[in-house]
Amino acid sequence: MLNLERITFDPQIMAGQACIRGMRIPVSLVVNLVANGKPLEEILEEYPDLEADDIRQSLLYAAWLTQERVYSFKTA
Repeated sequence: MLNLERITFDPQIMAGQACIRGMRIPVSLVVNLVANGKPLEEILEEYPDLEADDIRQSLLYAAWLTQERVYSFKTA
């Protein structure tokens, strides 16, 4: 897997969903903001605990999750 040390999972934080560095900022929120065209500077302004590398790793994690895999199946 990728080296994503900023992406954390803790059952006690946000019900265990992927978050940024153990904070209550879900990766899904960051990816959603970027996907909807929010400039990185505005994201960092609105969430001062975030760093540019947090956003980059959120996108890398999302890209990794959506990898296309081809599976071959035997037909009868």
